[in-house]
Amino acid sequence: MNKYDGLYIFAGSAKDDVLDKQIDKARGEITRLSGNVLTTEVLGKKTFARPMRKRDSGVYVKIRFELDPAQVSTLVTRYHLVEDIFRVQILAVDERREEVMLKQIAVQKVREATRVAAAEKEAANKNAQEA
Repeated sequence: MNKYDGLYIFAGSAKDDVLDKQIDKARGEITRLSGNVLTTEVLGKKTFARPMRKRDSGVYVKIRFELDPAQVSTLVTRYHLVEDIFRVQILAVDERREEVMLKQIAVQKVREATRVAAAEKEAANKNAQEA
């Protein structure tokens, strides 16, 4: 099983109960094909650059899941039949790139922590000299 990121655009309202049902439908299609949903992130309602199919906005949701590569085309075909899903884009996750990005984020956090510690130490020294 490979990891995939799916970007979904749901047409309609951004109300929580309606959106949750739509997201559950999308997750249900993944699990129906023996896949595993890893994470779900609601990115919010965004306006389209130009109206498409008489709609001017949609709710964007990112779902990370594991699925057999042979089942991806079947999944996309099934999504075309679901009326609530306006658009869907599925991308394969590159594990090596993910590892590099996580390392870079960790290094940035360490640098930021050292900067904050140095700033606090400098402020403490300044306060001690003034007193």
